Amino acid sequence: MRSYRSVPLLLTLLVFLPVFAQSDAEAPESPLLERAITQTEDGVTITVAVPSDTETRELFGVPLYKRKIQPVWLEIANDRETPITFLPLGLDPEYFTPIESAFLGAGSASEADTNMRKLFFDRRINLFIDPGEKRTGFMFTRLQEGTKSFNVDVYTDDERIVNFTFFVPVPGLRLDHQDVDWDNLYPEDQIRDLDKDALIEALTAMPCCTTDKQSEGSGDPLNLVVIGAVDDVYYAFLRAGWDETEVISRSSLTKMAKAFVTRSEYRYSPVSGLYVFGRPQDVALQKARENIDERNHLRLWMSPLRFEGVPVWVGQISRDIGVRLTAKTITTHKVDPDVDETREYLVENLAYSQALAKLGYVDGVGEATIDAPRANLTGDPYFTDGKRVVLWISSQPKNFGDIEDLDWGAQPIR
Repeated sequence: MRSYRSVPLLLTLLVFLPVFAQSDAEAPESPLLERAITQTEDGVTITVAVPSDTETRELFGVPLYKRKIQPVWLEIANDRETPITFLPLGLDPEYFTPIESAFLGAGSASEADTNMRKLFFDRRINLFIDPGEKRTGFMFTRLQEGTKSFNVDVYTDDERIVNFTFFVPVPGLRLDHQDVDWDNLYPEDQIRDLDKDALIEALTAMPCCTTDKQSEGSGDPLNLVVIGAVDDVYYAFLRAGWDETEVISRSSLTKMAKAFVTRSEYRYSPVSGLYVFGRPQDVALQKARENIDERNHLRLWMSPLRFEGVPVWVGQISRDIGVRLTAKTITTHKVDPDVDETREYLVENLAYSQALAKLGYVDGVGEATIDAPRANLTGDPYFTDGKRVVLWISSQPKNFGDIEDLDWGAQPIR
């Protein structure tokens, strides 16, 4: 949970913010507003919507997405008896100003004429909202395609911050998990709700590794178990900085090839299909680094198991440290052999993002030493202590010190 120990100082700083004319930007037309999401708390109502690349071009006349700029439309309604202040740094600490966005969108300051600058400036969101008033307008943020996650923070007269968290689908990318029918993955008679001992036994007995489409071969180790509802798991990873993954298509392959040639980042790069339960991963997530060669990535499959009514997911996580083009699979990433390091990275990542309630470890992968490693389906060697980490996702922010560490008798080699 974010700390606001300097709220009195913040109140002082707000005095020096520029006071813009209290005019409202014209509300964009549907279908953008048809996708709007609204939340209300403590007398403040926030409505947000995020235009796609195409809609952004129509609204502003320039390719902002190409410049890595993404407008966010906001409507802030103040039903309190005192003024409130919108804090833009809570939404994006590296946001772009309206006129800066006009310059960058046009390609240069000289090409952003007076009318364009005025268009952007007039469509901004005002910071100050008087009692009973409503303000609408855009903020210009760093680009996040797929599902955009952000906070909207509002400062009140009693020196408090009202915080809203949004997860907003943005049209444009075809994501690998969009077509999954979560409610009908398994027949009702296959779903098993287990107690703790039965859960440990079932997780230990699961296959060690992924397979190919024919359920043959031994691929990457299934070193990850996640327990959480679909939305809780999804939002926890987004909050922790993970990106979604595009399906393999002509468009995504073109972007992948371009990133490979230019040694650039591709945040939503497709992930090849590995198989568990006779099907490819239900969802793949990744953390891209400076170029397409390097990323952390994971795959998750919802299992037929439940614990206290909550879905149990089995998964695989590894770190890519290189890539090569192949005729068979288009691209193949080389995996860091120390797969346990990446497993522990995820534990810390979710803990620091306050998404982790408790964790434990079970056997099931099987040990492989650095001197006698195993290999995955593409021939990359890996070594492991043979443990699976079991992570309970918290739907509410969980302080680092409050995470419960379960001793299930299968502690990892540290």
